[in-house]
Order: sequence, then structure tokens, then C-alpha cells
Amino acid sequence: MGKKQKDKSIIPFIQIALDLVDLPRAIKIAEEAVRGILEEAGDESRAWVEIGTPLIKSEGMNAIRQIRRKFPRLTICADMKTMDAGAAEVEMAAKAGANIVFILGCSPDSCISEAVLAAKKYGVRTAADMISVNDPVKRAVELEEMGVDIINIHVGLDQQVLGIKPIELVGKIAGAISGKAIISAAGGLNSETAVLAWEAGASIIIIGGSLYKAARPEESVRKIIKSLKSGKPIASKEFVKYDSEHLLEAFMKLSTANISDAMHRTGELFGLKPVWVGTPGELKFAGPAVTVRTYNGDWSAPVQAIDHARPGDVIVIDACQGEIAVWGELATHSCISKGVVGVVIDGAVRDIDDIRKLKFPVYARHFTPTAGEPKGFGEINAPIEISGRKIEPEDWIIGDESGIIVVPRNNAMEIANRAIDVLEKENRVREEIKCGSTLGQTAYLKKWDIRK
Repeated sequence: MGKKQKDKSIIPFIQIALDLVDLPRAIKIAEEAVRGILEEAGDESRAWVEIGTPLIKSEGMNAIRQIRRKFPRLTICADMKTMDAGAAEVEMAAKAGANIVFILGCSPDSCISEAVLAAKKYGVRTAADMISVNDPVKRAVELEEMGVDIINIHVGLDQQVLGIKPIELVGKIAGAISGKAIISAAGGLNSETAVLAWEAGASIIIIGGSLYKAARPEESVRKIIKSLKSGKPIASKEFVKYDSEHLLEAFMKLSTANISDAMHRTGELFGLKPVWVGTPGELKFAGPAVTVRTYNGDWSAPVQAIDHARPGDVIVIDACQGEIAVWGELATHSCISKGVVGVVIDGAVRDIDDIRKLKFPVYARHFTPTAGEPKGFGEINAPIEISGRKIEPEDWIIGDESGIIVVPRNNAMEIANRAIDVLEKENRVREEIKCGSTLGQTAYLKKWDIRK
């Protein structure tokens, strides 16, 4: 199927996935995105609008009705994710104004058959979402034989953060089905990846986060269409997923607040304060941990840890919350020479004025003039615990003006991508506030408040 679509005079259908929970925000984003498609593609048939599952769960069939009224001539998709009562749910969505109803490809055959029959009865089409299907190629062939119109290759949000992409699977399924059904692709597609999905065989490109998280959805979709017209990916600094080789780049884009949100308000090392705070952004650092366990005033292991550290590492010292210093200006100077990017101490630091002159990120629980002795009882690169938070060697440590966050190394890529998602959603809210809204209005607090 992919080979039939080399004619760049006709771009694939662009399906705008509105995976939000508030209808007015969804409509506004859809308006901007549709305007971009019409201006760049010049063909309203290319613009499809999807009422995402979160929006359907939040607003019900009214979301379909309202968007149908707003876009009377466009193709409207209802992502019902139906797994039971196939006929009934297709009927509901069709009567509300949907042209295409999404069911789950892993649904029982009886559910799918009923959905297909109901779709024919009400003059709509069915799309089968392949998320969580064990053998998607085999199932796609079966679904096509059962009369499903669209095979949706969908990598969900919780899979995207793990670096899973839909493009390879699109190609496999395109080569397996007969062509009675067409393929749609969804899963973090942007101006770099949309054209790859099209070339692999997708006739419908589903764009979600690249639009509803964009400060300007119109510009974002225009960029995607330009890439489709040219047949070449267009580099994007937004809406990208980071692999394990680019975690530093990801974490340096993020605030500790973004990461805390992504970790469900966990990960902070409470009670630590920075020695030096420069202009906004200067204090920011991120790197793998070199852990140190020592005792109040014993600075032998903390200082020796500098020799164990690699450029880009962060030294993290559990000094039992002691009030006698295990760190000072000479150790800080050594870190700068070695390329260490930060030091975190659950204990005391001295030489505050000199460290501030060095403009180096050091966080500690106590500031003091009193130094300890190098007694040699500590350990380097052993598991430690600070503020009730266990820290292993190589865990990621991120610091800024708001504090210190620990990200376990085993799921650092997932957390980084979830935090990027938090940041991107905030960017959209920030843009709406700039346009005259407020945080309370944008978040529809009154609607969701239990006190109403």
C-alpha cells in the first residue's frame, strides 16, 4: 500500500486526535489545527477530527454532537475503544454524528462482527485499534476479512515513553493485508516521523500531542504537511521522545517541577538548600550519581569520590544530616577540574563565600564554619538514603532553583519522556493564558471541583 502513495500531490488524511478532557479547549485546538490543514493542503477532505477517548469519557456523546456542529463537512471520528456491546456503541456514536467509530482490535470476534454490521446499517465505517493485540499482523488480516474498514496501528502514550514507535509495524501490516482495509498510524507522530509512517503504508496520519500540546497547533500541522508534501522529514525540537543515549539532553530541558509531576509528586530530597544561586537557569544540572556514605564530619570518602567520578557525574553524600562539614571550597574546586557537575550533601558544607565565587552547584542541609577530620569510615558507590529516598549509584540527579530530584536509573528514560509530556502540556496552557485566559479557566477548575 505504501508504494501506491508516492504521488505527493495528494497527502494522506490528517486525523486530529483530541485527547483532552474539556470540550471547549478541544474545539479551540481543533479549529486552529483544521485551519492549518486547509491552508497548507487546500483540501478539507484531508482534515479529519477525532474525539479522543478521554474526551468521550469526560463529555459523552455530546462531544461528538458539538464537534459535528462545529465541523459539519469534515470526517468525524469517535475513538470509543469499544470492547463489548459493539452494535450499541457504534449506533450511539453514529447517531451523534460520527463518520468513523473506533473499536478495539483485541475485542471478541462477535463484538467486532456486530460493530461492522451496525456500521453498515448506519452508514459509517469502523476502525480497529491494534493497541495491546498480541499478534497484530495476524489479527489485522482477520479484522480485514471481518469487514473492518481501517486498521489503526496505535502506540499508546504509556508505550511511547518507552521508545516504542508504530512505523515498523505499519510496514508489516501493509504487506500482509489485501487492501480492502486501509491503515492509520498513531503514536507520537510529528514532522520528523509522519512521512515515515506514510511511506510505510499508512493512508491516515493521526496527530495527537503534536497538536493539542502545541503552543500553535496551526503552525505545527502546517510543518507536518510540508514534510508530507516534500517526502522528507523536517527536524523538530518539540514532541520528540528521548532514548537512553539522550537522557542528559532531556533532563536539561526539564525543571525539577516537571519531573516531580511525572513521578506523581515523588523524588524530591527535602530540606537541602543551594549554596549558590545565579541568574535563572544557571544553577541547573543533571547527571548520574556517584554515591557516598559517610559520617558526621568524616570528609575522607566524600573527597576521594571526586577521583572516582567521571565528567558529568553528580556526587551525592549521605552524611547522616551531620552539622560538621564534610565539604568545602578545595573539594569544590577539585570537582570543577574533574568535570563533576554538582554536589548534594545530606550534611554540612563550609567555605560558603568561596563556593559562591566559584559559581558551582552545591546543595547541603547545613552551612557551618566547622570542619571535620578524614577518618576513613565511609563508602563510595554504595546504596544510600537521603530524606527517606533510596539512591543507587548511576541514578539520575537533577537540580535547579526548586530543589533536587532523584530519578531511578532503571526507568530514567520513561520518566524523562513523561516529564517532557508534562512540559509540553504546560506550554499549551501557558499559551492559552497569554491569549487572555487564566489557569483556573484553562483547567476548568469550577467544572471539576468537588465543592461545586
